[in-house]
Amino acid sequence: MATEQDLASVGSILVNPKQDLTTRFRALFTLRNLGGPEAIKWISEAFMDDSALLKHELAYCLGQMQDERAIPVLETVLKDTKQEPMVRHEAGEALGAIGNPKVLDLLKQYSEDPVIEVAETCQLAVRRLEWLMNSGDENSAGDTDCNPYCSVDPAPPAQRKSVPELRKQLLDEDLPLFERYRAMFALRNLSTEEAVLALGDGLQCSSALFRHEIGYVLGQIQHEASIPQLRAALEKVDENAMVRHECAEALGSIGKDACVPILQQYRQDRERVVKESCEVALDMLEYENSGQFQYADGLIRLREPGQKLYCIL
Repeated sequence: MATEQDLASVGSILVNPKQDLTTRFRALFTLRNLGGPEAIKWISEAFMDDSALLKHELAYCLGQMQDERAIPVLETVLKDTKQEPMVRHEAGEALGAIGNPKVLDLLKQYSEDPVIEVAETCQLAVRRLEWLMNSGDENSAGDTDCNPYCSVDPAPPAQRKSVPELRKQLLDEDLPLFERYRAMFALRNLSTEEAVLALGDGLQCSSALFRHEIGYVLGQIQHEASIPQLRAALEKVDENAMVRHECAEALGSIGKDACVPILQQYRQDRERVVKESCEVALDMLEYENSGQFQYADGLIRLREPGQKLYCIL
């Protein structure tokens, strides 16, 4: 069991800009896994950082924790127009993930945000909350498949259909984004090569938010059939940085040797969020190939005799 002192030690690493980003990421996911008010406090403090990538992951983790005590800080981040769009987007998604209908009016307000990624995210979050209110809870809706990845998603998976049917729904830009996301998560849950290739086709769709989510789910599946499409998206220098960052992290999650030179090539990218994503992805890739028990190893490293990686500077 982690003590309050343990949480403070790991939290101090997270908020310390002198620590390298990969170390801070591992500290963040350690806090997410530990949970509770102290973990939320430390994660919330890190929103003062100047790394959009780190702040994006802070919001993501708070949403995945589904702890209502995180709502105030997420509301503040969503409202703060000085925050980067990808950070505000993730705060809106996290509010939807927590699932408390008291944020519904705020999400409806920001569904009209001038930043399209923020607006689309809040529209999805509104639909998710309405779906939860109509269905009771995520585990009681009989028309969805179970999520083998244990993530809290912006939309429930669609009813079971064939891959061609789901692909058609995924790529139909006349459908509401929520319905296309449902096809996306149904394809992810299938996790076959055919489903992976169908998802990869979504990287050509018009919405940057949608393309970024495609990158995210391909990273969850970790199927090497998606490497060429993820690489192509990362190599497009005129692609939205939010999409390129997610594709870089997906390549790190896949963990194949073929991903290493791709990530090394872009770890000096002119877009900071892409550069940092490649650094984190290479650390993830090292973890995938190391046989380590867990990525979120902040407490393990903290307690190892002579271990300097997690010392507080």
